[in-house]
Amino acid sequence: MKKKVLKFGGTSVGSIERIVHASKIIKRESDSGNKLIVVVSAMAGKTNELISMSKSVSNNFSKRELDVLLSTGEQVSCALLSGALNKIGIKAKSFMSWQIPILTDGENNNARIINMNVTQIDNYLVGGGVAIIPGYQGISNLGEITTIGRGGSDATAVAIAKIFDTDSCEIYTDVDGVYSTDPNKIPIAKKIDKISYEEMLELSSLGAKVMQSSAVQTAMIYDIPLQVRSTFTDRQGTIIFNKENLNYSKAVTGVAYSKDDAKITLQSVEDKPGVAAEVFEPFEINKINIDMVIQNVSSDGKTTDITFTIKREDLNKSLEILKKNNKIRFKNLSYKNNVAKISIVGAGMVTTPGVTYKMFRALSEENINILAISTSEIKISVIIDEGFTVKAVKKLHNIFNLN
Repeated sequence: MKKKVLKFGGTSVGSIERIVHASKIIKRESDSGNKLIVVVSAMAGKTNELISMSKSVSNNFSKRELDVLLSTGEQVSCALLSGALNKIGIKAKSFMSWQIPILTDGENNNARIINMNVTQIDNYLVGGGVAIIPGYQGISNLGEITTIGRGGSDATAVAIAKIFDTDSCEIYTDVDGVYSTDPNKIPIAKKIDKISYEEMLELSSLGAKVMQSSAVQTAMIYDIPLQVRSTFTDRQGTIIFNKENLNYSKAVTGVAYSKDDAKITLQSVEDKPGVAAEVFEPFEINKINIDMVIQNVSSDGKTTDITFTIKREDLNKSLEILKKNNKIRFKNLSYKNNVAKISIVGAGMVTTPGVTYKMFRALSEENINILAISTSEIKISVIIDEGFTVKAVKKLHNIFNLN
């Protein structure tokens, strides 16, 4: 007998038929004698629908009321799934975040789970019940409903796996595992059987949408093995675990990309201690995330060029911030809003020479110009013109034998 967390994403509970199908998976696990905590997302499209409703009321809809509104999506899924399980003879009950409670810290729309009470749920499991819990939400120390960011149901599932000390955490979704790149764009993408936390964290933060990056990070910190599985097939999924258990014979595990980036360059900035902090401080104040940063100092050491990337939706606000920043001096400001970030990821890069050369040579063979470069121990990212995205991904997928 094992204690498991099963998490079902929005597409897995996207209709009554799919909820009924998910209930059969849960029944199979329950009939095997496992104790189950099930975490659910809102039905596919429901969160966007609720956000649209809020905007139709006001463009300045209160963050507090938005959390109250958005949390209803997962609550609907909980009740429907519990009802479906009861119908097929499985004792099941939905527990709202305030009933457990799931305690959070931080501001509305971007809170984080810090703890939860295990007593009520554990007692229910001992009595043979299946506990159904809404993902994506919790309760602040003031008793306010909070949400933990888009994709937060993954984070809820991993937090429950840690706090309840479960044997496993299985993420059910509409794909049968993690792929070497987006299978919708590259049909020959290969399913990855095993991947390290570090590789998965890089892929998820770089645009792969299978798992939320903060959930992978939590699993990595507490060494919680994860498995990504399909709700709709019986194929073996992808296991995500400690990199010590991996085979490093393959240098590159996957190719990720994002097409919602913009690049800004400040030319001939006065080079002095603290200038980078002066450039980026207003971005922190305005909650604009900076991604890649490249700094090139002039040969005389008096000026520097600073290039960085942001989300495209933040471009206009970022340009305003820079123009109003009288703490810095620069000769010119340029930007591109039609760029993409292409990244190769692999724990095997550490022990494999020539990966950087191989990537850059492959892109040059396709006449793709590199606009910026960023590297880490297991990742190389480049910024290119957006129009070359699919061409670049296909080439890199082929050159690193990921087909």
